[in-house]
Amino acid sequence: MTKKKALFPGSFDPFTLGHLNILKRALTMFDEVVVAVGVNQNKTGMFTVDRKMEIIRLATEGMEGVLIDKYDCLTVDYCRQHGIHHIIRGVRNFVDFDNEKAIADANRKLNPKVETIIIPTAQEYAHISSTAVRDVIRHGGDTSAFIPKGIKNLF
Repeated sequence: MTKKKALFPGSFDPFTLGHLNILKRALTMFDEVVVAVGVNQNKTGMFTVDRKMEIIRLATEGMEGVLIDKYDCLTVDYCRQHGIHHIIRGVRNFVDFDNEKAIADANRKLNPKVETIIIPTAQEYAHISSTAVRDVIRHGGDTSAFIPKGIKNLF
């Protein structure tokens, strides 16, 4: 029996409780979810791609069906290369939704076999953005309300 697999792509700089919430909910729909860290040559993040992958690995330790990877191509090309037909995207608000819908529409034009599933973040995590978390980290603030327990000592 073929496993139902989805791709959860992002920069994950860093991986937050909001990301974890989306991932857990995606795992109720799919046997496997590939959390794929995108390599963006034009963007310098706070963490290296390898560090991001390590953080995600620790945050998802013990979770069944989670695969972690990185990619440096169009998201739909990664899907094509790995036989994935669903992309998972999380949204916090209407602005996120509009952006993600535009990307989903473009992806569908590039590869009609790939469908995007947009999952709204649970209300208790809707205020969390990676940008805000990076600012808290930079200033030595308490990140425990924003990032998974298993990774808070990494910053």
